[in-house]
Amino acid sequence: MTELRKLTPHSAIPAEQARRDSRQRHLLRTFLPEMIRLERVLAEAPEQVAVKTLSRVALKDIDLPIYRVDLGSEAPDAPVVMLVGGVHGLERIGSEVVMAWLRNLLARISWDGHLQALLKKVRVTLLPILNPGGMYLNQRSNPNGVDLMRNAPITAQDRSAFLLGGQRFSPRLPWFIGDPEQGMEAENQALESVISELLPGRPFSVALDCHSGFGWQDQIWFPYAYRRRPMRRIESVMALKLIWEQAWPEHNYRFEPQSRHYLTHGDLWDYFYKKINRSGEGAFIPLTLELGSWRWIKKRPRQLLRLDGFFNPLVPHRHRRVLRSHLTFIDFLVSAAAHHENWLPQADEASMLREAAIAHWYRDHH
Repeated sequence: MTELRKLTPHSAIPAEQARRDSRQRHLLRTFLPEMIRLERVLAEAPEQVAVKTLSRVALKDIDLPIYRVDLGSEAPDAPVVMLVGGVHGLERIGSEVVMAWLRNLLARISWDGHLQALLKKVRVTLLPILNPGGMYLNQRSNPNGVDLMRNAPITAQDRSAFLLGGQRFSPRLPWFIGDPEQGMEAENQALESVISELLPGRPFSVALDCHSGFGWQDQIWFPYAYRRRPMRRIESVMALKLIWEQAWPEHNYRFEPQSRHYLTHGDLWDYFYKKINRSGEGAFIPLTLELGSWRWIKKRPRQLLRLDGFFNPLVPHRHRRVLRSHLTFIDFLVSAAAHHENWLPQADEASMLREAAIAHWYRDHH
């Protein structure tokens, strides 16, 4: 991947540019410290980690990069694990979960022979902060007021939740769709460029998009959000759920299609799932991790006085607990992708698992 280059530490630059960079660093430390931490991790990463700036988000006082991080196999038929964070700017904890796993992996990569062997079989791509402008501005949407998770050109087949399912009234209201028919927002176009380049033709790929959502329990959602009928390859999700639960029966995730909660217009992962699986080759499973924020609020009701308190654990020990709680599941996804041929259902088993999935998740709609 010659087009990717390693992010390098600060070097000698002209005085005027140095002053601008110093001001930008000050603004980042104040409003987007996650970007500072990410750049520090990338600057110290080993040579086999490739970094690319996919796009830049220009605000009045600052210019923010959208970073792509790649490591592992470069074989065109290697399975792929994609991790995405920061789609919603208020949900900083999603980006921090992705960054915590990246730090853990980079700390082990020089000595962990098992990890080194695993990365020869699988490709890992991360977009830790997809919406840096929204995160900088401390708002859910991107700087244009568009909710990136409602911005794909796909329409709900049934009545969607009022406002929550996506609205076209105003960017001043939450869940604004924008105008996806004229092209998705720049952040989503950056994500689409990665998916279109990386995933077609692969035998297996899985994406985990990390969010913070209301609820008492951490949830793993999968498509569809635009309709209540099962996704085309629901048996693959059931197979993945079963091997996870067999290996870690004490887990606390709730696996469900998003449609069990509400329908939405413009769901990104519905759009990408349909686009990648249209060819009929390989299997792509997009998952969304929805962290249950109600538990944090219950234990510290004062969080309701702060906008970010609705979506992020503000107490340090609770924050650390969340970051370490999801390392195992992400490690599992990497191992499952690398060895997909050992569990991905075929023929009769696929038919049986599809029936089981429909009975488990869709019995109310069939």
